[in-house]
Amino acid sequence: MRPVYQWDLGSRSLELGKRTLVMGVVNVTPDSFSDGGVYFDRDRAVEHAVQLLADGADIIDIGGESTRPGAKVAPDTPSDKKSKAGNPSPPQAAVSEQEELERVIPVIKSLKQKKADAVISVDTYKAKVAKAAVESGAEIVNDVSGFRWDVEMRKTLAELKCGAVLMHMRGRPEEWRNLQAATDIVLLVKRELSEWTQDAVRLGIKRPRIVIDPGLGFGKNFEQNYPLLKRLEELHSLKFPLMVGVSRKSFIGRALAKSGKDAEVGERLYGNIAAETVAILHGAHILRSHDVKATVDAARMADALG
Repeated sequence: MRPVYQWDLGSRSLELGKRTLVMGVVNVTPDSFSDGGVYFDRDRAVEHAVQLLADGADIIDIGGESTRPGAKVAPDTPSDKKSKAGNPSPPQAAVSEQEELERVIPVIKSLKQKKADAVISVDTYKAKVAKAAVESGAEIVNDVSGFRWDVEMRKTLAELKCGAVLMHMRGRPEEWRNLQAATDIVLLVKRELSEWTQDAVRLGIKRPRIVIDPGLGFGKNFEQNYPLLKRLEELHSLKFPLMVGVSRKSFIGRALAKSGKDAEVGERLYGNIAAETVAILHGAHILRSHDVKATVDAARMADALG
């Protein structure tokens, strides 16, 4: 049994644990690995978000910068190393702050106009984008860097008093191929998530506002993702709700490989559903998915069996 939480989003809360919630993905980018360019136009992005809500999504996650493998999104100096001023170096992103704002803010505003009750998350590691998004109607900030790439993020989240997803990532996307293998990836993720959440709480982000994500595929090689799924319940000891995103990721393509060739992105749906079901049965509270309708059905069945 997974623990039950009330996720504090500021003006309201979401109950997590009684049933699995689904976060639908809207990439307002030209280069996402899964659907790059398909919803780059604002109107198409909003239309897609509305359809995801109709398909059963509980949350819509809107992102304006891809963190696909190889993407340059982080600073040349690792974020956890101190600069001469005593702070981590700021990100030097391929997508500028202004460009990201121009991508996501109109979509957030338009979606709120069409669906006032929609729960919107912004997928960003930039504090100013997070602030503008929440002021435009988003209630959750989903930060793949674990609040570490932008030194202002934790302070900003503490002031905004919104929901926040702290995700685990090893290194930067352009470094993933060369990362040293972890002896026990589950223990590593658990230890670092513990450290990062403690830092976040110490700097003013209230515990009931935080959800953690083990970051499947983010700095983990193909084989390391499987134990993270199989041992997901070990992260419950951190006492935060769990979000998991397996949707269309490369480790699924590798598991479904035929004749030495990984399954293409469009051929991973059934593998996604299997992995998402495993995640639910091992304690995930929220699934982040591109294929919302299928995920919602799988979650309802898994919840009935869990």
